[in-house]
Amino acid sequence: MFRISKFEFRISLSTDGSSLKKKEKKESPLKRPTWEEYFMDITHLVAKRSTCLRRQVGAVLVRDKKILATGYNGAPSGLEHCLEIGCLREKLGIPSGERHELCRGLHAEQNAIIQAAYHGVGIRGATLYCTNHPCIICSKMIINAGIEKIIFEQGYADSLARQMLKESKVKVQKVNRRH
Repeated sequence: MFRISKFEFRISLSTDGSSLKKKEKKESPLKRPTWEEYFMDITHLVAKRSTCLRRQVGAVLVRDKKILATGYNGAPSGLEHCLEIGCLREKLGIPSGERHELCRGLHAEQNAIIQAAYHGVGIRGATLYCTNHPCIICSKMIINAGIEKIIFEQGYADSLARQMLKESKVKVQKVNRRH
């Protein structure tokens, strides 16, 4: 028997001394997050880069437990952000979930898809982790990009997005974040 860090191993060799029969380890006090928790936690870190005054959203595209691209909501590269010049939607009194075209910013999901394309990263078959349910514009992009699953936390007032995702057979899963 020997000890490495907090783990204890017992090794039994066969009569010829060549094969490992048994390996045991003690329970670790460390609670590792599940893969789902891990990627959802990362969406919240990504969302901290958001420049939207109304809602900070983060998105992470993942396949085979590997991050392919991330995105947060904000103005296109090189342009002034709402943090600097104010929110056009607020000024015009536009409610959340309506008139998406009247906004300086791109959505987190759009930016994640664009970043993947910009860097030549294929996202077909990926899972999108996102702090919020996608809107209809993002949902159509997700469908055409071949993203197979969406895991999100917060809802979004867009029934057409929910309907089209269901029709397309993209799996959609709402989760509650572990704090």
